[in-house]
Amino acid sequence: MKKVLTLIIACLITVTLAAGSSFAGKREKFGEDPRHKTAKRVSFKPSDKKIRWKMVMPWSKGLLFYDIAVHFTDSVRLASAGRLDIKPFSAGELVPAMQSFDAVSKGSAQVGHDWPGYWKGKNEAFVAFGDVPFGLDPEGYNVWLYEQGGIELLQELYGKFNLYALPGGQTGQDMGLFSNKKATKMEDFKGLRIRTPGWYMDIMNSLGASVSPLPGGEVYLALERGVIDAAEFSAPAINYPMGFDDITKYAIQPGVHQPGGQCNLFFNMDAWNKLPEDLKYIVKICAKETQLWSLTWINNLNSKAMEKFKEKVEIVQMEKETLIQFRKTTQAYLETLKEKYPDVKKVLESQEKFKQEYSVWRKAKSGVAPWPYETYISGEISQ
Repeated sequence: MKKVLTLIIACLITVTLAAGSSFAGKREKFGEDPRHKTAKRVSFKPSDKKIRWKMVMPWSKGLLFYDIAVHFTDSVRLASAGRLDIKPFSAGELVPAMQSFDAVSKGSAQVGHDWPGYWKGKNEAFVAFGDVPFGLDPEGYNVWLYEQGGIELLQELYGKFNLYALPGGQTGQDMGLFSNKKATKMEDFKGLRIRTPGWYMDIMNSLGASVSPLPGGEVYLALERGVIDAAEFSAPAINYPMGFDDITKYAIQPGVHQPGGQCNLFFNMDAWNKLPEDLKYIVKICAKETQLWSLTWINNLNSKAMEKFKEKVEIVQMEKETLIQFRKTTQAYLETLKEKYPDVKKVLESQEKFKQEYSVWRKAKSGVAPWPYETYISGEISQ
């Protein structure tokens, strides 16, 4: 009986394996990791060189952006066992904040960290790699950058300035406006004095607001003295230390201007080309690790910051009709940019193609937002 049972089990296993093999053969494997072939046969040896680089950035030490940049340098130092040591310098320590791009391009420093919208004066398309109003969210940026050709476009643009670039920090969706005026309808924004930079500045001006791109360090005083009525700066965790909730009444949501704040690392091209192959892989892997870590770290802090904001300001949601009108106004503005700037057209059309292709899956997976139980059964099922 024992032998018969063993034989039956063996037959079942054989049939199951055969069925699995047959099923797998109906179609070719769906997707692959292109790096796998390179990793199977490593053609280089670890370098014994000790390399010292300098990193510059537009961030002061009080901003979480600075911590993201430092996290990357720490990861590289750990992974390379100190063979590649990148020393971070905050804004003004080695070069002024807005001169960091040129310093790396010219080779005065080997590495930089940024929010690419700061370089719109060099090429308008840089903004699209940092954020687009109603554009890509963190999930979208990651899929587009790593799988849909975004990195190649990123490197093509930075390459025009003797730079090699990698994604290096995703800070998620920004907060909306801290304000002393409650604005939920489109007409409420007319005449409002607002601090915001980039493309959103132009969009808000077109709606009748009066906008100034004040530096972050000047925003608190401008709000406190009534020079401006409202301001946005970044994610909740980055806003909280700035204390805007002490001097405003409302936090107008959502942050339509930046659904996903993307930071980048950029390297002097000559320094990058001289870097040993094993250290190049370490840098690339550490950049990806920083991209993942920054988003989870910031979002965890965001939830805590929002609890603190609720104690002092009223969280106001813009009306659905207002958001739709904002979206229409934004699209019209982006179309004018595409007509005027070929590089903007190239990047935005690539992002729009991705959004269109991804929309089928995005719609199919909607309706299971991880809300608390009571929130979900009340009918709020989507995010």
